[in-house]
Amino acid sequence: MAKTLVFGHQNPDTDTIASAISASYFLNKAYKLDTEAVALGTPNAETEYALSYFKVEAPRVIENADTKEVVLVDHNEASQSVANLADVTVAGVYDHHKINFTSAAPLWFTNKPLGSVATVLYYEYQTAGIEIPAAIAGMMLSAIISDTLLLKSPTTTSMDKPALEGLAKIAGLADYEAYGLEMLKAGTDLSTKTAKELIDGDAKSFELGGQTLRIGQVNTVDVNDVFARRDEIVAAISDELSSENYDTFVFVVTNILDSDSDILVLGDNQDKIAAAFGVTLEDGRASLPGVVSRKKQVVPPLTTVFEG
Repeated sequence: MAKTLVFGHQNPDTDTIASAISASYFLNKAYKLDTEAVALGTPNAETEYALSYFKVEAPRVIENADTKEVVLVDHNEASQSVANLADVTVAGVYDHHKINFTSAAPLWFTNKPLGSVATVLYYEYQTAGIEIPAAIAGMMLSAIISDTLLLKSPTTTSMDKPALEGLAKIAGLADYEAYGLEMLKAGTDLSTKTAKELIDGDAKSFELGGQTLRIGQVNTVDVNDVFARRDEIVAAISDELSSENYDTFVFVVTNILDSDSDILVLGDNQDKIAAAFGVTLEDGRASLPGVVSRKKQVVPPLTTVFEG
């Protein structure tokens, strides 16, 4: 019988990869299941840093699920998932995003508004009394650091720091702050990326009020370095709007040191985007002070405007 595949969303980030690995191990140990962690894309530079540091092999990449059952982590929306999701049975979900999911059959669905799915899984391990291997603990703490920007993001909860500290102890990591800063910086080296890789590296699609919005996000230590490539970024976004039939593309450029973002908006609905954030778009661009989280600070105001 084919293994149950465990995977996160397209364009995987560190939480997606780490949570697939840790959820697969947890399910195998706690429930005696036969699962395999896979990915819907290659790891980004930040995730590669963590995988290399903790000597963990990256999951194999798939386009379609060649099994009857799957478990989703770090997402629950079909538009962000495997291409043939409608052809398989979702046996479980571990997530921390808004819920846009339906199922014809009962399933395990664990969704908690914590800083990362790795945090959710840490407490699942604790409740079940399952020991976390050091290498997996290292990946899980990397996921928490990534999703909470070293506990500085507004998505950070009171449960994330204890989980991070507990995982650091298991992983034998004496200074998680120093490690975390180096990991985050590794993910901001954009010099070798094409414009398409920049806009697609961490992009998700959302259906809001009958409109398809593509929201991409990239982390940097200097927003101006990204916008120096504005012409090629605009060309890449324009091509994607046309080829993928998106109505609007919102490109979020986040400074991880200052905890601020700038957005570049192309396509339709520019007035709605501006209204959502209370800004004036100048040639499609605006600054969003204090905004770092797509999940908590970008998608919710857009949802209010588009569906309100």
